[in-house]
Amino acid sequence: MTAGMFELVLDGQSLTIAHVVQAARAAPGMLRLRLSDAAQERIQRAHAAVETIVAQAQIVYGITTGFGAFKSILISPEQTTQLQRNILMSHAVGVGAPFATDVVRAMMLIRANTLALGYSGIRSEVIGLLLRMLERGVHPVVPRQGSLGASGDLAPLAHVGLVLIGLGDAEVQGRIMPGAAALAQVGLAPVILQAKEGLALTNGTSLMAALGCLAVAEAENAARVADMAGCLSLEALHGTVRAFDARIHAARPHPRQMECAARLRGLLAGSEFTRDHHPASAPAATTAPSADFVPPHRHTPIDPQDAYTLRCIPQVHGACEDAIKYARWVVEIELNSATDNPLIFVDEATGAVDVISGGNFHGEPLAIAFDYLGLALTELGNMSERRLSRLLDADSNGHVLPPFLTLDGGLNSGFMLVQYTAAALCSENKALVHPASADTIPTSANVEDHVSNGPIGGRQARRIVRNLESILAMELLAAAQGIDFRRRVLGPTTALGRGTAPVYALLRQHVPFVAADMVMYPLIEAARQLVISGAVAAAADMSASGSK
Repeated sequence: MTAGMFELVLDGQSLTIAHVVQAARAAPGMLRLRLSDAAQERIQRAHAAVETIVAQAQIVYGITTGFGAFKSILISPEQTTQLQRNILMSHAVGVGAPFATDVVRAMMLIRANTLALGYSGIRSEVIGLLLRMLERGVHPVVPRQGSLGASGDLAPLAHVGLVLIGLGDAEVQGRIMPGAAALAQVGLAPVILQAKEGLALTNGTSLMAALGCLAVAEAENAARVADMAGCLSLEALHGTVRAFDARIHAARPHPRQMECAARLRGLLAGSEFTRDHHPASAPAATTAPSADFVPPHRHTPIDPQDAYTLRCIPQVHGACEDAIKYARWVVEIELNSATDNPLIFVDEATGAVDVISGGNFHGEPLAIAFDYLGLALTELGNMSERRLSRLLDADSNGHVLPPFLTLDGGLNSGFMLVQYTAAALCSENKALVHPASADTIPTSANVEDHVSNGPIGGRQARRIVRNLESILAMELLAAAQGIDFRRRVLGPTTALGRGTAPVYALLRQHVPFVAADMVMYPLIEAARQLVISGAVAAAADMSASGSK
């Protein structure tokens, strides 16, 4: 296999968030996908059952009847193909800007894996076309608005399905073209759908699950960065690690709180910037303290406690971590779930067929998880912005640092407006965090009378994490600036923590100390890229996060 190639066998049972993220971001030609033998056997059994249903004119929803409120309208065998084509055309009603390519790719992969469970009655050839499109980089244009997350993600999945039958639009190698032309561009041809196949392609939670995979991966990265930013800020503010003592957290044994406190102890191990570091062991300054910044007074080594956004990092970050882990748990169950309707059950021993209409397409489990996730990410941003503010406010930080982290204040504004932007993003997150799952609106003549709005919650969670990444980037910039000012007093060789030192070094490789006012937005963007790329999380030696 070519170096860097990612190969994945879909069996409907073992797909993970990591698989989805890797496949969603794989370059064309660097992904190989196939169905397992067991999956192909299940798919064939269910498809044969559908053929029997049609041949015997049995009354089964979506196979020999119409959809939604038209569930009581019978469809003749001669109309079967047109019915399945019609559902894609009539349901492709999305509006708004299209989803990014990684969302579309994730949605396609998840749909294929769901169909691989063999409960949907679709042919393996149709699933195979989805897989070839992923391998060769054919990406349907899918508008991001229009799914209620109840009868599945009908409109978004219909836009994907259109391309399989040569309609709609798709992107190939950066060019948008009609669906048939996009397939032809990479040597593929459209399929003609048979009974149940249009419904199988559209009925399910694949968009919600795709948003969830990406949101969880991004949230996990942001949470690690939040811990690191908090530690670097604590060092810049001459804080104490006493509040992270393992005994405190064992006395209130929330698992994520205890894990977070252990990580913080590891990140800060060996730091000479905290109040816990005994002055007698501090290294002598190699140069005299700079006359341009000598703090008029500082916390004393016996100052017993810090502000909440430093002292309560384990309690708050740990609670947020619980929400992220819950979202991961829900999404990974969903990835390997049958979310079609109706489901076709074929007894392997007897061949007996039972077709059952149910509601596995309803997105409520995901919707609630997304709202919970968005709330947690908002709180991480609130904590970060308050630490950033404390770094800039000399009265709040005991004049450990100069006002707004600048010399010659008045002529220079320093980091003043950086906090304005962080505050604006926090306020935007507070608007975005309104729970989408708390709303519902009936559709299809009140047949589909409760909806999850999970796609809205998923999109909101990802917008919140984008804002959080920027807030954290700004805190990191300010904390690094604060460390540089403190080194003017303590000496240039004063040691940071085992985990914060490489984070500081990474920042200084890409952004300078701001000695006087300069154009700031490129610095923020450089730091943001370090956050979202995973470079900040990778910079710290996470082996240092064990209990110390």
